[in-house]
Amino acid sequence: MALLFFAGLAFAQAIDPLPFKNHAEEVRFQNLTRELRCLVCQNENLADSNADLARDLRHEVFNLMQQGKSDDEIKQYLVDRYSDFVLYDPPVKGGTLLLWFGPLVILLAGAAVVVVTVRRRVRAAPVATVDDKPAEEGDDW
Repeated sequence: MALLFFAGLAFAQAIDPLPFKNHAEEVRFQNLTRELRCLVCQNENLADSNADLARDLRHEVFNLMQQGKSDDEIKQYLVDRYSDFVLYDPPVKGGTLLLWFGPLVILLAGAAVVVVTVRRRVRAAPVATVDDKPAEEGDDW
């Protein structure tokens, strides 16, 4: 019984009810917090994280929404404070080029190494000689 009580308390702390004006505002909040990374957990978004910082950032996002800020303005506010790391989908720019194109560059480099290795082995393989002499028939028997 006590275990159920403590489990209920833990679950109650994970739920953070906010006074949304309507369902559309709540959906907008959920979508926006799913696009933002928890800075403590790093593999969770703000909507799913139970970290204290994530809870504070959810309240900050909610307050910015109440002030009439657009989604882009809210994201820019968080990027100004925490850099592009706070975005799950960072923009393509000089600082994020390796992030966006690094895997493709590594894949192309690996393919180039495979092609060069196969060509070198084909050139190094002995060429089979064709014997022009007619085969002797029946001498071995």
